[in-house]
Amino acid sequence: MPYMLLIVEPVGQRAERTPAEGEAAYAQMVAWGRQLSERGQLQASEALATAATRVQVRAGRTQSFDGPFAEAKEMVGGFFLLDVATREEALAIAAQCPAAQWASVEVRELAPCFM
Repeated sequence: MPYMLLIVEPVGQRAERTPAEGEAAYAQMVAWGRQLSERGQLQASEALATAATRVQVRAGRTQSFDGPFAEAKEMVGGFFLLDVATREEALAIAAQCPAAQWASVEVRELAPCFM
């Protein structure tokens, strides 16, 4: 059963770290992802850059808005796509994520968009 772990972190948190602290946090996440992969539970994972662009089409007109967005207090900093048997297993894995110590780990089951 596929579950997405979204790493939701405060905007600006990365800028508060020293380069060494940032590299250490990233190394923890990479090592953790490697463990999930070795157990056959990881389908994909990536870190996301802080900048973003939103695209909307309204009445046939396409608009794009460059971010980060002023109203945002949090940003999605990355994700882990899991393949596990149950929601409880996904939640247990999320609790082991190193980022849970400095961010939130949001757990979502993948489902068709019409549900």
